[in-house]
Amino acid sequence: MAEVFDDETEQTISIQEYLKEVEDQELEADLVLGGDEGKECTYSKGYMKRQAIFSCLTCTPDGNAGVCTACSLSCHDGHEIVELWTKRNFRCDCGNSKFGDFICKLFSNKDVENANNSYNHNFKGSYCICNRPYPDPDVEEQVEMIQCCMCEDWFHEEHLGLSSIDEIPRDEEGEPLYEDFICPACSEICSFLIQYPSSIWAVGRHSAGKNSLLSELPENNNTQTDSCVLETSSSASIIAENKPMFLSKNWRSALCRCEKCIHNYKLKNISFLVDEEDSIAEYEKIAKQKREEKLQEQEGAELKLFDNLGHVEKIEILNGIADMKDEIRTFMESFDSSKPITSADIHQVFENLAKKRRRTE
Repeated sequence: MAEVFDDETEQTISIQEYLKEVEDQELEADLVLGGDEGKECTYSKGYMKRQAIFSCLTCTPDGNAGVCTACSLSCHDGHEIVELWTKRNFRCDCGNSKFGDFICKLFSNKDVENANNSYNHNFKGSYCICNRPYPDPDVEEQVEMIQCCMCEDWFHEEHLGLSSIDEIPRDEEGEPLYEDFICPACSEICSFLIQYPSSIWAVGRHSAGKNSLLSELPENNNTQTDSCVLETSSSASIIAENKPMFLSKNWRSALCRCEKCIHNYKLKNISFLVDEEDSIAEYEKIAKQKREEKLQEQEGAELKLFDNLGHVEKIEILNGIADMKDEIRTFMESFDSSKPITSADIHQVFENLAKKRRRTE
């Protein structure tokens, strides 16, 4: 609630908008954690398809290790932590050889190193090709970044090597139309995608009917042939090099899953492309289930607490709720329900409620 009161002269927000914003923020946090309550180290689960990962710069300033949610809370409380959102095929490093004499409090019997883990400069708190932190202390207004679905690094739109950010597929309101983005460095690995139909490419209002990368290809190279799609031509590889790719929704469902393609995915170490959509959906499904269970538990705990109170305490709480409803009702009657209100107005609601309570004491 404190954020609402930060700027009483400029910030305007309706009650419905504020409650929706709080709910969305809570849901987003739960989706990142995937329902992980942060009580147990995930090391025993091996290389998880997806989980929230954190880097501790206090313990590993070189940014060469990552820890799970539980370890970030229990083992690294008070340390300088970098939140990395989610990572694929990662195993918790907390307490292994990269941490020196530091021992994990939750799971001490770990291998010396997790050889299959992958690290990038994000673990040092740096992002994009500009290697800047986020939030960046040297800029007044933070610019949102987009994540490459391959390397999982984050990029500023202005650093994608495009002649104009208008090449990024957007609708008339400026909202992104692409489902996934592949950065210039990873595009050469995925040059075989150029052999697929144009339906896998996101098209925006400034596009001439196709992705800007594909506009450099002859028209007949933009269709899938009878041969295996991974048998790409050298020209496709050259064109794809250092060119970002913007892909449409459900583009993964179009990927060839023949025996030869599956083998080549493994050789390129990109097997995750064919099953990641399902794993992400399952990850979010579990997160939403856990959130619903948590809300139900909280409601049950509140009812149990209320039942254990004495008669006088119950009456006081019910009177307090009734007073708050009356004050909010009075406030809403004086405003159009769709009209934005200032943070000062919200503050006045609670001030009036406090005065009313003091008069009755």
